[in-house]
Amino acid sequence: MPINKPGIEKLREKTDSSYTLVVMAARRARQLMDGAQPLVEQHDEEKPLASAIEEINRGLVAYHRKLEDEQ
Repeated sequence: MPINKPGIEKLREKTDSSYTLVVMAARRARQLMDGAQPLVEQHDEEKPLASAIEEINRGLVAYHRKLEDEQ
């Protein structure tokens, strides 16, 4: 899967901001690099970031904002 698919607009619908999207993808990619089980089928030579983006796109990865972050 190319890194630019799905498009940023479609991914932004899954979060409240671009910043949240970037943080989610980076954290999940790091988890995958550290040995976490992928939630989607990985293709040969697929990078952890591509898997993280696909997981976000499918709604398999969510974020939770702390209340003190809102203040």
